Amino acid sequence: MLGESLNARIPAYKKVFASGEIQKTYQRLVGIVQGLRTECHKTYKGEFSVANVLHGYIDFTYFYLQNEYLKKHKLKLAIVLNHQKARFELWLLGQTRDIQVNFWNKLKGEKWVNKDSMPEWSIFEIVMLANPDFDNTEKLSKSIHSAFTELSNEIFDLLASYE
Repeated sequence: MLGESLNARIPAYKKVFASGEIQKTYQRLVGIVQGLRTECHKTYKGEFSVANVLHGYIDFTYFYLQNEYLKKHKLKLAIVLNHQKARFELWLLGQTRDIQVNFWNKLKGEKWVNKDSMPEWSIFEIVMLANPDFDNTEKLSKSIHSAFTELSNEIFDLLASYE
Protein backbone atom coordinates (compact mmCIF):
# COMPACT_ATOMS: atom_id res chain seq x y z
CA MET A 1 0.00 0.00 0.00
CA LEU A 2 2.99 2.30 0.53
CA GLY A 3 3.43 2.86 -3.21
CA GLU A 4 -0.27 3.36 -3.91
CA SER A 5 -1.63 6.77 -4.74
CA LEU A 6 -3.60 8.67 -2.15
CA ASN A 7 -6.77 8.20 -4.20
CA ALA A 8 -6.24 4.43 -4.09
CA ARG A 9 -6.02 4.58 -0.29
CA ILE A 10 -9.21 6.60 0.25
CA PRO A 11 -11.66 3.63 0.20
CA ALA A 12 -9.78 1.92 3.05
CA TYR A 13 -9.57 5.23 4.90
CA LYS A 14 -13.31 5.81 4.59
CA LYS A 15 -14.03 2.26 5.72
CA VAL A 16 -11.99 2.68 8.91
CA PHE A 17 -13.86 5.88 9.78
CA ALA A 18 -17.33 4.63 8.82
CA SER A 19 -18.20 3.01 12.15
CA GLY A 20 -17.07 5.98 14.24
CA GLU A 21 -15.09 3.74 16.61
CA ILE A 22 -11.72 5.27 15.72
CA GLN A 23 -13.00 8.77 16.46
CA LYS A 24 -14.67 7.78 19.75
CA THR A 25 -11.67 5.81 20.98
CA TYR A 26 -9.22 8.53 19.98
CA GLN A 27 -11.29 11.23 21.73
CA ARG A 28 -11.49 9.18 24.93
CA LEU A 29 -7.74 8.48 24.90
CA VAL A 30 -6.94 12.16 24.33
CA GLY A 31 -9.32 12.99 27.19
CA ILE A 32 -7.34 10.67 29.48
CA VAL A 33 -4.09 12.41 28.53
CA GLN A 34 -5.71 15.81 29.12
CA GLY A 35 -6.80 14.62 32.56
CA LEU A 36 -3.28 13.42 33.33
CA ARG A 37 -1.90 16.78 32.23
CA THR A 38 -4.29 18.61 34.56
CA GLU A 39 -3.31 16.34 37.46
CA CYS A 40 0.40 16.86 36.75
CA HIS A 41 -0.13 20.61 36.66
CA LYS A 42 -1.67 20.43 40.15
CA THR A 43 0.65 17.76 41.57
CA TYR A 44 3.93 19.26 40.38
CA LYS A 45 3.01 22.94 40.76
CA GLY A 46 6.12 24.86 41.77
CA GLU A 47 8.35 21.94 40.75
CA PHE A 48 7.60 21.61 37.02
CA SER A 49 5.91 23.75 34.45
CA VAL A 50 3.46 21.65 32.44
CA ALA A 51 2.68 22.48 28.82
CA ASN A 52 -0.64 21.93 27.09
CA VAL A 53 -1.51 18.62 25.46
CA LEU A 54 -0.12 18.29 21.95
CA HIS A 55 -1.06 15.84 19.24
CA GLY A 56 1.30 14.12 16.86
CA TYR A 57 -0.39 13.00 13.72
CA ILE A 58 -2.62 10.20 14.98
CA ASP A 59 0.33 8.42 16.54
CA PHE A 60 1.21 10.34 19.72
CA THR A 61 -0.57 12.52 22.27
CA TYR A 62 1.73 14.13 24.82
CA PHE A 63 2.60 17.01 27.10
CA TYR A 64 5.89 18.42 28.30
CA LEU A 65 7.17 18.93 31.81
CA GLN A 66 10.13 21.16 32.50
CA ASN A 67 11.88 22.35 35.65
CA GLU A 68 14.76 24.80 36.06
CA TYR A 69 17.39 22.09 35.59
CA LEU A 70 15.86 20.92 32.32
CA LYS A 71 15.33 24.49 31.12
CA LYS A 72 18.98 25.35 31.85
CA HIS A 73 20.07 22.39 29.69
CA LYS A 74 17.42 23.04 27.00
CA LEU A 75 15.72 19.73 27.72
CA LYS A 76 12.15 18.61 28.39
CA LEU A 77 10.43 15.49 29.64
CA ALA A 78 7.31 14.38 27.80
CA ILE A 79 4.62 12.00 28.99
CA VAL A 80 3.54 10.36 25.77
CA LEU A 81 0.62 8.16 24.83
CA ASN A 82 1.88 6.01 21.96
CA HIS A 83 -1.36 5.21 20.14
CA GLN A 84 0.04 2.46 17.94
CA LYS A 85 1.38 0.54 20.92
CA ALA A 86 -1.40 1.71 23.30
CA ARG A 87 1.08 2.47 26.06
CA PHE A 88 2.55 5.38 28.00
CA GLU A 89 6.15 6.42 27.54
CA LEU A 90 8.47 9.01 29.06
CA TRP A 91 10.69 10.78 26.55
CA LEU A 92 13.69 13.00 27.13
CA LEU A 93 13.67 15.71 24.47
CA GLY A 94 16.01 18.47 23.43
CA GLN A 95 14.80 21.93 22.53
CA THR A 96 16.32 21.47 19.05
CA ARG A 97 17.50 18.53 16.98
CA ASP A 98 21.14 19.55 17.57
CA ILE A 99 20.67 19.44 21.34
CA GLN A 100 19.04 16.02 21.08
CA VAL A 101 21.91 14.66 18.99
CA ASN A 102 24.46 16.14 21.40
CA PHE A 103 22.83 14.53 24.45
CA TRP A 104 22.25 11.24 22.64
CA ASN A 105 25.95 11.08 21.73
CA LYS A 106 26.90 11.92 25.32
CA LEU A 107 24.56 9.30 26.83
CA LYS A 108 25.03 6.50 24.26
CA GLY A 109 25.07 3.11 25.89
CA GLU A 110 23.51 4.27 29.16
CA LYS A 111 20.34 2.67 30.45
CA TRP A 112 17.47 3.51 28.05
CA VAL A 113 19.82 4.96 25.41
CA ASN A 114 20.24 2.85 22.30
CA LYS A 115 23.90 3.23 21.30
CA ASP A 116 23.21 2.20 17.70
CA SER A 117 20.35 4.47 16.73
CA MET A 118 18.70 7.57 18.10
CA PRO A 119 14.91 7.74 18.20
CA GLU A 120 13.34 9.99 15.60
CA TRP A 121 11.78 12.48 18.04
CA SER A 122 13.73 12.16 21.31
CA ILE A 123 17.04 11.42 23.00
CA PHE A 124 15.54 8.30 24.54
CA GLU A 125 12.14 6.79 25.26
CA ILE A 126 11.19 4.77 28.34
CA VAL A 127 8.09 2.61 28.60
CA MET A 128 6.21 3.86 31.67
CA LEU A 129 3.12 1.65 31.38
CA ALA A 130 3.17 -1.14 28.83
CA ASN A 131 -0.42 -2.27 29.38
CA PRO A 132 -2.43 0.59 30.89
CA ASP A 133 -5.94 -0.06 32.17
CA PHE A 134 -7.75 2.70 30.30
CA ASP A 135 -11.03 1.83 32.04
CA ASN A 136 -9.62 2.57 35.50
CA THR A 137 -8.35 6.13 35.17
CA GLU A 138 -7.67 6.49 38.92
CA LYS A 139 -5.33 3.49 38.90
CA LEU A 140 -3.82 4.64 35.61
CA SER A 141 -3.12 8.09 37.02
CA LYS A 142 -1.47 6.71 40.16
CA SER A 143 0.69 4.40 38.06
CA ILE A 144 1.76 7.26 35.77
CA HIS A 145 2.63 9.55 38.70
CA SER A 146 4.57 6.80 40.45
CA ALA A 147 6.49 5.89 37.30
CA PHE A 148 7.17 9.55 36.51
CA THR A 149 8.55 10.25 39.98
CA GLU A 150 10.82 7.21 39.94
CA LEU A 151 12.02 7.62 36.35
CA SER A 152 12.52 11.38 36.46
CA ASN A 153 14.70 11.02 39.56
CA GLU A 154 16.81 8.41 37.75
CA ILE A 155 17.03 10.65 34.67
CA PHE A 156 18.18 13.64 36.74
CA ASP A 157 20.82 11.47 38.44
CA LEU A 158 22.03 10.25 35.05
CA LEU A 159 22.18 13.77 33.60
CA ALA A 160 23.98 15.11 36.67
CA SER A 161 26.65 12.44 36.33
CA TYR A 162 27.62 13.97 32.97
CA GLU A 163 28.10 17.51 34.21
